[in-house]
Amino acid sequence: MLGYVTDGHGHARAGERVELVRDRTRFSYVAETDADGFYVIVARLGDESAGEPLSLRLGAAVTRVTAAFDPTNHTDERGTRVDFDGVRAVERAAAFRATLAKFVGAAAR
Repeated sequence: MLGYVTDGHGHARAGERVELVRDRTRFSYVAETDADGFYVIVARLGDESAGEPLSLRLGAAVTRVTAAFDPTNHTDERGTRVDFDGVRAVERAAAFRATLAKFVGAAAR
């Protein structure tokens, strides 16, 4: 899971705590936004986790996401992009791969 956090006017919010919670187990993964408001959370979800409900939190704002992937596909990266614009969360699943590639490319430099 990855995404951007902005203040509702398009300005990045650095240093924000974003938490992903597995609803079934209550296990959580935490990230902090960087200077661009960007966060990355690496969650260990196995094939059996397809369809699992997840909660994504930014302060008091909570959105629900479903782990959506093909459990037989072990080639493609599994994930989604969720941006917070103020307190409103917007899932942009189609942007996940491009955003991940940009992040990995920047990290390799």
